[in-house]
Amino acid sequence: MIDKIISLMTDFVPPIVLRCYRKAARKDFFTGKYATWEEAKQVSTGYDSDLILEKVRSSSLKIKNGEAVYERDSVLFDTIQYSWPLLAGILWIASQKENHLNLVDFGGSLGSTYYQNRKFLSHLKEMRWSIVEQKHFVECGKRDFENEHLKFYDDLDECFREQRPDAVLLSGVLQYLEKPYSLLDTVRSLGFEYILVDRTPYLVTGTERLTLQKVPHEIFPASYPCWLLSQQKFLGAMRDRYLLVAEFEGLDKTDVLDSGFKGFLFRRK
Repeated sequence: MIDKIISLMTDFVPPIVLRCYRKAARKDFFTGKYATWEEAKQVSTGYDSDLILEKVRSSSLKIKNGEAVYERDSVLFDTIQYSWPLLAGILWIASQKENHLNLVDFGGSLGSTYYQNRKFLSHLKEMRWSIVEQKHFVECGKRDFENEHLKFYDDLDECFREQRPDAVLLSGVLQYLEKPYSLLDTVRSLGFEYILVDRTPYLVTGTERLTLQKVPHEIFPASYPCWLLSQQKFLGAMRDRYLLVAEFEGLDKTDVLDSGFKGFLFRRK
């Protein structure tokens, strides 16, 4: 919807106004500062609503069946909005493995990133894309979306045992976990050769902040506890076992001073 509005505005709105509207429309809105995860959770609606799953399923089926071209967070778009640095990172990882890609997408919904980039991955000699998600998403994924390339799991350890992936993608997921560094510890202990992080908000200065993220009502009425992570602390946690290969700006925007969505590509030392 936002893209359609911007397209219509282009013909008659001064460029400076259009830029301001585009900037405002792209923000994720963060409110409040909370002392504990439980405190933030009590004033949020959470992630496990059946409404969210049904909206994501409906949009994702349109992508799968060729009735639409791109979906993100259940919203359908007329054109695919690529994260070119993310795609470059995925292709670089595949190139290190002689055009074989074996990746686990932690928190990957029903395959949004897989469907977004599959056109550029179809030439690979082998592609295995596994998704680890909440149980009700996994049940839906296995029933409606699983194929020879795309598999669903509700447990990272089980996925790792069965698929032996070389890389893990953490896109838009760390900030929604009560203990994001516990997941990072698990990922590092499993010994993934490559770690890709994307769509994650960081504070460039200062300590981490626990806040509430409100989803625009035109998507679905929801709010989540959400971390604005410390970029310095995050990079420090990765430094002992992984080399930073690349850093890039994320597509999403924030309305919080000295913060931004970033992406990182790491390779095991």
